[in-house]
Amino acid sequence: MDYFAIASILIVLSALFSYINVKFLKLPITIGLMLITIVFTVVVVAIGQFDDTLLQSEKELISQIDFKTVLLDIMLSFLLFAGALHTNFNQLKIQRGPVLAFATLGVITSTFLVGVLTYYLFIAFDYKVDFIYCLLFGALISPTDPIAVLGILKKVGAPKNLEAKIVGESLFNDGVGVVVFLTVFSIAKAPNVDVEVSEILKLFGVEVLGGIGLGLLLGYITYKLMRSIDNYEVEVIITLATVMGGSLLAHKLHMSAPLAMVTAGLIVGHDTVRSSAMSEVTEAYVDKFWELVDVLLNAMLFIMIGMEMLVLTFELNYIIAGLIAVPLVLLSRYVSLWLPIKFYAKKLQFIPKTNLIMTWGGLRGGISIALALTLTQDMQRELFLVMTYIIVVISIIGQGLTVEPIIKRITNRQD
Repeated sequence: MDYFAIASILIVLSALFSYINVKFLKLPITIGLMLITIVFTVVVVAIGQFDDTLLQSEKELISQIDFKTVLLDIMLSFLLFAGALHTNFNQLKIQRGPVLAFATLGVITSTFLVGVLTYYLFIAFDYKVDFIYCLLFGALISPTDPIAVLGILKKVGAPKNLEAKIVGESLFNDGVGVVVFLTVFSIAKAPNVDVEVSEILKLFGVEVLGGIGLGLLLGYITYKLMRSIDNYEVEVIITLATVMGGSLLAHKLHMSAPLAMVTAGLIVGHDTVRSSAMSEVTEAYVDKFWELVDVLLNAMLFIMIGMEMLVLTFELNYIIAGLIAVPLVLLSRYVSLWLPIKFYAKKLQFIPKTNLIMTWGGLRGGISIALALTLTQDMQRELFLVMTYIIVVISIIGQGLTVEPIIKRITNRQD
């Protein structure tokens, strides 16, 4: 099956499932599409017990999609630019201290805590897994997924300062999380080779700081080009070129493309840039174009996540481990956020139970699955892949459906 056929099938399914969601379920797109896709896949599996034609076709489709490459190297840059473009820059600037602390200290602390807890979980079940592999699992599951978070928060109506913290953290912590994952991965891949601290700092500097620096440059160039003309068609193409060309350049320079796109998107979406570089017509077209890209890619992504269950090895002990890991991951996130929140609570206005809301609202998504797919068989790939999938599904459907009433209940009490 060629790429055009795969893309066509995914878009057709996206249109069909999106219609069903809007017409009948009326759920946020991320939740609705994942739920519909999982139900659809379960029905296909049930039918496959009598006639496996459709089941084999779906398996063939999902097996030919390189989920890691499609998400991390292609989709993520578009989705992050679109998300950053519509993020409240002024609120993010105010909350920059806690956002950076959550995205760095929070991710590192959560990685260690998840690693330790899962290691002792396996010991309790007399299942031998090396600690370094548990730490690797902690690294891939700790970053919150900006795609899932942004999709849910659009309909939640959270206070602006709280939304800035959650969205800001999710936009930046995936880049940091990938660096942490790659560092632990290099140690796990060659356990007998010493990893120098200088190498880790260099990797962090090139990936994270280099990515942010490249994003600043791309954003500035985009701003200057858009300011020099008044043609909405060309200006939309310029923003598209920024994402595609910028991502390609970031990969060539071994910099973080996601962080570059977040930074560029924040600059292009800044109120000052909008007012000085875009006419009202251009602004409307740029916003609508990237909203459409966001919706389409989100739809395709969460359909792929739902269909991934067909290629997983669902052994009973894997499922049990995944279910037990859900509260362990939530506990680790709660603890990892405690210190930054405690430190900044006196300096900035934090609503009551911010930690609880951010813990429950910190959804996991496709990024964790993509990172899990890079594990080798020696690293307990099938075990951690199933655990990750279970956590992601429960996170998006379970937490995603309940985060809105939790936020409203807490904020209403405050009022």
